[in-house]
Amino acid sequence: MPDIPVGAQIFDLAFLPEQPLVTTGLLTGYIKAFSYDEQGNYEEKFSIRPSKKSCRTLAVTEDGSKLWAAGKAKAIYTVDVGTGEVVDTRAAAHDVPINRMKRLLPRLFASGDDDGVIKLWDPRKQEAVRKYTHHSDFISDFMWLDDKKQLVATSGDGTLSVMDIRSKKLEPVAQSEDQEDELLSILPIKGGQKIVVGTQLGILSIFNRKNGWGDCVDRIPGHPQSIDALCAIPSRYSNAQSTILTGSSDGLLRAVQLFPTKLLGVVADHGEFPIERIAVDMGGEGRWVGSVGHEEVLKLTDLQEVFENDSDEDEEAESGSAGSDADLDMENGEGGSDEEGETKTGPSKSEVKDAVEDEHVDEEEGTKEKAADSSDEEDLDPEPRKRKRKKEQDPLHAMKRRKGKNEVEAEPTFFADL
Repeated sequence: MPDIPVGAQIFDLAFLPEQPLVTTGLLTGYIKAFSYDEQGNYEEKFSIRPSKKSCRTLAVTEDGSKLWAAGKAKAIYTVDVGTGEVVDTRAAAHDVPINRMKRLLPRLFASGDDDGVIKLWDPRKQEAVRKYTHHSDFISDFMWLDDKKQLVATSGDGTLSVMDIRSKKLEPVAQSEDQEDELLSILPIKGGQKIVVGTQLGILSIFNRKNGWGDCVDRIPGHPQSIDALCAIPSRYSNAQSTILTGSSDGLLRAVQLFPTKLLGVVADHGEFPIERIAVDMGGEGRWVGSVGHEEVLKLTDLQEVFENDSDEDEEAESGSAGSDADLDMENGEGGSDEEGETKTGPSKSEVKDAVEDEHVDEEEGTKEKAADSSDEEDLDPEPRKRKRKKEQDPLHAMKRRKGKNEVEAEPTFFADL
């Protein structure tokens, strides 16, 4: 499918659960929705601007009829997807900009802000039903554990926390030790028994629920830059329990197999633009994976082409040696080299985001909106990066070259059509 231009940097995307429609939240405050089909055609369904300040996060109701949007304006807007109109506004929902939201139950959703405050909301009420203040830095991502009715949050303060929504206590039931790194994304694997966390230093941290939430049990190095987004693949694929999609600041959307750990290949390439969010349509069971970054386009990639075209040759490919270069040895001491370089020299994700939004506001006050969008993109390009560590070349890092197109040294026919 061709890229869908939206006219400004995209902060978040959300698919409707049962129809081919995707919504995007933009730096300019606009919320734009697009329909699409299997032939790659798309059409803009609506474009609204609840606030002139950036829209950072989106969440969709269980039936897909309503959309919650929030961002730097500190308010939560409820949008009717059918009409494309704002039907409810929770003004000053937080004291500072809202960074993430997630639907938990049909009548409950969560929001997290730049100061680490988490609030639970009943869509039928204007005021929050619960508030947690145990984090000291921005909330980067949420994960819902339906079996225990627990909400797990990751934060820029280096910890994750677990909240039992059935408890009336305004404190978490568990909180990890300081991981000495910003935790940016979170995803369950192995039926929810293991948890993968993406970090600022490009390490995948593995938590085991049976061992508690105090500390990770494995650290998987390899990504050359921060892992800002994680996503599961549809359950119909045989390796869905142990294969994830990772979105990194180096602009690559990768397919990574865990236990054993192996890079399967590159799903999409955003060039030099960092990937901020990824999601699979149709409630995570669809055909298309959407990825967005600092460029002004929404990229939709066909998962059928990635995972199904050469399924008949999988056994033959596995018997060969082509995939050996992509295997990551978890016991060869690579993790130690990562720990040596944990000192961060650049600004945090929250600081970079605030700077981008402030630049947008300054430009918009004196020029037309289109000129403001253009200046924002230029300001994003020199985004400071953390100091890179010199160590032995690993397969995840090797996927990115200074010049030329990306090549996959994995199973030879696995990504033949990319």
